Amino acid sequence: MNGPVLLTAAAGAFLLSAAATPLLRRVALRWDVTDRPGGHKAHRRPTPFLGGLAITLGAVVPPAALAGPADPRAVAIVAGALAVALLGLIDDLRQLSMGARLAVESLAAGGVVLTGVQAPVTGGWPDIPITMLWIVVITNSFNLLDNMDGALGAVAAASAATLAAVAFLSAQPVIGMVLVSLLLSVAGFLPYNWAPAKIFMGDAGSLFIGFVLACSAALLVTGRDRVTAVAGLLLPAFVATVDTGVVLLSRKRAGRPLTQGGTDHLSHRLCGLGLGPALTAVTLAVIAAVAGLLHLVMLLGWITPLGAASAGVVAACALIGLPQRVRVYPRALPQTSSPTGKR
Repeated sequence: MNGPVLLTAAAGAFLLSAAATPLLRRVALRWDVTDRPGGHKAHRRPTPFLGGLAITLGAVVPPAALAGPADPRAVAIVAGALAVALLGLIDDLRQLSMGARLAVESLAAGGVVLTGVQAPVTGGWPDIPITMLWIVVITNSFNLLDNMDGALGAVAAASAATLAAVAFLSAQPVIGMVLVSLLLSVAGFLPYNWAPAKIFMGDAGSLFIGFVLACSAALLVTGRDRVTAVAGLLLPAFVATVDTGVVLLSRKRAGRPLTQGGTDHLSHRLCGLGLGPALTAVTLAVIAAVAGLLHLVMLLGWITPLGAASAGVVAACALIGLPQRVRVYPRALPQTSSPTGKR
């Protein structure tokens, strides 16, 4: 794949997303496809959430037009991502059951795994269900990360940028183009989603982003050794993994339902320390970029896979444990409100 083709894909992704986002915002407002305030949500007026469609268009159309079915595994990833984006859109419009969501996500993940995308965790047949489970879990972890203006977009841009570099260095140019298109598509959407957000990406966008990044990471560790696979799976999804760990641990300790929404994410705790929404989004993006760069230097041989994996695991444990010191639950009330709320 040559430079002009990649630049064309990048420019097309940005322009499509940047042009589609305000149009979809107007459509959503006209049809009342909005996320309404209430409960633990922070926004004060109905906010449209069709932004995920703009991200999907920008990330899918240029690679499909320029690369076509050149790589069956990349085609399966894009097809699965479109399926979960549609799932997310339906969930945005009419809330689906957890079972229905997991069923569709599992089928999409299974389609990707059947093309040969398998994380070599055990070296045997269990790698098939392990890879499927990992894709589904990380897809939903990125979905949970969409809890503050600009946060998921900033993290996704940082993660896609470093993972795209890994893809090109690994001689995977088609998935590299998909990741570059995702990066520029998010960049076209992000100005409208920066605090205070004019539009949300909704589940259609967050599930699409999570699925593409999870599957791309699994593809890039396929055929590698076990330790490299562990590092290659954890580091591209580092912030989403840490955020999910923070939420699950804190809710378990507080005796709260694990699936109950709330302002107990890593982003909310950073705001509790005095960072505003914009600075919190930047901080999370920097963490994602550092984790992605660690992945990149491992691939370049500047650090061993064991060193990268160990550093990632230790840092994740620290970032899951330390935020527990920030109080997010009131003593008497079951819910709370904060400057930012879970969508």
